[in-house]
Formats: sequence, C-alpha cells, structure tokens
Amino acid sequence: MRFDTPTARLRVVAFVEGLSFVVLLFVAMPLKYAADMPMAVRVVGMLHGALFIWLGLLVLAGMRKRGRSLGWGARIAIASVIPFGTFFLDRRLREEEQACGTGGEAMTQDP
Repeated sequence: MRFDTPTARLRVVAFVEGLSFVVLLFVAMPLKYAADMPMAVRVVGMLHGALFIWLGLLVLAGMRKRGRSLGWGARIAIASVIPFGTFFLDRRLREEEQACGTGGEAMTQDP
C-alpha cells in the first residue's frame, strides 16, 4: 500500500485502525476476561484509540480540504465502529483512488 496521497493515507490508516479494533475485540478482550490479563486491553486499546483519532482527523481533512460531503465522512465513521467495517470500506476508497488517477486528490464527489 502507498502512503503518498490523501486517499492512500486514509486507506492505510483505516485498514490498520480496523485491524486494531478486531484485535481489541477478539484477542485483547478475551485475554482480559478469560486469562486475567488486563494489560492486553490497555495496550491494544491505547493503540486503537490513537489510530481512531488519526482516522477521524484524516476524514475531517478530507471533508474540509478536498470538499467531501458529510455523508462521505459519516460512512467512514460508521464503518470504523463496526467490526470489519473498514475492510469493506477499503473497496470504495480504492475505487475512488483509481477513478481519479491522482490518488483521489482531485475528486470532489462522493465515491
């Protein structure tokens, strides 16, 4: 994956944030309650929280600087709170990136 365009950065951060959410729910939480290891949730939760904030900032920047709609931002926000949601979102972001040919920088309509 690239990291050189706004859409590429959004895709990478969304993917990693989604992965951290899945690890938090299906690895760290069971470790906390089944194996009495609360440190797993503390570490993964902190990482996930930082990634969630970073994703939110990228979405806000896309809405403000690139003219994205509130609906575009809402779809990403909703996908980020559903387990595996950002993985399904990636397909739309990839299509947006390919449709523009410049990494999604010049496209101003919803994907």
